[in-house]
Amino acid sequence: MNAPLDLDQLQTFTAIADLGSFTRAADKVNKTQSAVSMQMRRLEERVSKALFERDGRTNRLTEDGERLLAYARRMLQLNNETIAAFDDTQLQGHIRIGTPDDYADRFLPEIMARFSRSNPRVELSVVCEPTVNLDEMIRKGQLDIALVTQCDEHRRSEVVRSEQLLWVTSAHHNVHEEQVLPLAVGRPTCIWRAAAVDVLNSMHHDYRILFTSWSATVLAAAVLAGLAVSILPECALRPGMRVLTEADGFGRLPEFGIGIMRGHTKPSAIVDALAQHIVESLDNLSMPTPVSITQASAPILANQRLRQVRATELVPGW
Repeated sequence: MNAPLDLDQLQTFTAIADLGSFTRAADKVNKTQSAVSMQMRRLEERVSKALFERDGRTNRLTEDGERLLAYARRMLQLNNETIAAFDDTQLQGHIRIGTPDDYADRFLPEIMARFSRSNPRVELSVVCEPTVNLDEMIRKGQLDIALVTQCDEHRRSEVVRSEQLLWVTSAHHNVHEEQVLPLAVGRPTCIWRAAAVDVLNSMHHDYRILFTSWSATVLAAAVLAGLAVSILPECALRPGMRVLTEADGFGRLPEFGIGIMRGHTKPSAIVDALAQHIVESLDNLSMPTPVSITQASAPILANQRLRQVRATELVPGW
């Protein structure tokens, strides 16, 4: 019978993979560098494979190292879940989180997965509403925490991420070239709509509101069908969308913040725990690398680090 892998070695291994350095990993796992090196030699002996190769001053995983990393993360995750299931000091209760649906598809899966794994005894209720409604629900005690758009100096939120607003059209239609621009936007109180209208008015560009909805799904559907141009944050871009820039005759839209608002109806420990998972999830968020229009037929590269979309790029997938 084969002896089991050492979880302590796997934890050190994942730290090296994340940080790219034995020295930085040693600090993270509170070990000396020589102890870390010894652990990795023993791990390589245990699996009978070389796990690292030098790449300048960093340590890069070999192909076998990449294979082991996926298993190591799963084993460490299961270990943490097992400990949490028998930990009587674990947080428990119920927490209500609100978010605009612009962010729900992109951010919630990671946030919910992280939080639920670490806090299996906490029930999570999710509400999708526009920021203006979430602000009111927080003030009325109907939500414990909310992820909101921070564009109003009177709205107090902890900004944890910045996003660029973008003009988007269908990659397969030319609706953006119409003389009177058809728009798919939020309701009249939507600040993104106001920003778009201000830019178009300053450019003396004729437009008409063709679709109005709070739902990002509805607006995206209008764009992808080639019926209208819309305004979306980078995080909400979808396959088949094209980003329009000044080269296409569209003025630059403003940036905005994504912030956390906290209510006052739940123990701070639960709210703080969820807020921390939100910050970590948004910081670690990945998305596929967009490809330029001239490279639209090139192979799609997935799971790259999130970055700002360059001019006139397509987004091939999440």
